[in-house]
Amino acid sequence: MKTKKILPWIIPIVLLITWQVSSSIGILSNRVLPNPMDIFTAAVDLLKSGQLVSDVWTSTKRAFVGFLIGGGIGFALGLVNGISKISESLLDSSIQMIRNIPHLALLPIVILWFGIGEEAKLFLVALGTFFPIYLNTYHGIRSVDPSLIEMAYVYELKGFSLFWHVIFPAALPSILVGVRFALGITWVTLIVAETIAADSGIGYLAMNAREFMQLDVVILSILLYALLGKLSDVMAKLAEKQFLKWHPSHQK
Repeated sequence: MKTKKILPWIIPIVLLITWQVSSSIGILSNRVLPNPMDIFTAAVDLLKSGQLVSDVWTSTKRAFVGFLIGGGIGFALGLVNGISKISESLLDSSIQMIRNIPHLALLPIVILWFGIGEEAKLFLVALGTFFPIYLNTYHGIRSVDPSLIEMAYVYELKGFSLFWHVIFPAALPSILVGVRFALGITWVTLIVAETIAADSGIGYLAMNAREFMQLDVVILSILLYALLGKLSDVMAKLAEKQFLKWHPSHQK
């Protein structure tokens, strides 16, 4: 058990030590990549000034709100289109056409619509997270084993009871995969949005540091995005373990 907990940290720790040693003996120039201690010092300075906490909170809030909006709409439409063939015929084709447009390619027109305010970033994050959750919810509903539905009819489960006790649990693994995928897209989208159109947040911190040639702060910003993305994925894994206790793949 202890080995399983330590194993994921071996490669990051080795890379970190190699990075520090390479910088210390001059193999890796600080002009190319600042060493971990310089980045840590920059983080402490920003933490003392309060800017780091403010920018991390701003980016986290944008990611969370955008994810809730896009994911909520995607989940609702995935359920409706998965259950109703009429709704699927009416909406799914249009959604698939829009899905094939890279959402980050819309950034220039989004800036023209919303400026560089919060609306632009929330719109892009919501659009990016909408499609993974929609597709996985729709696929999960449509992939429910028909024999489960027939068995539910035998036990006289109909309407909402049928959905809540049979269809939704059977579709939940697929839905949660969509959530994990969408969380990754959330941070990728936010990185682009904040570095091009923002006056606060981690991306703004990175672009402002670039103007003053503060490479250590730029690297720190990249690492913050990576840590927040990893934290989001860990939370999604915990949700999977909690909600899928009954599933064979999540049982010890």
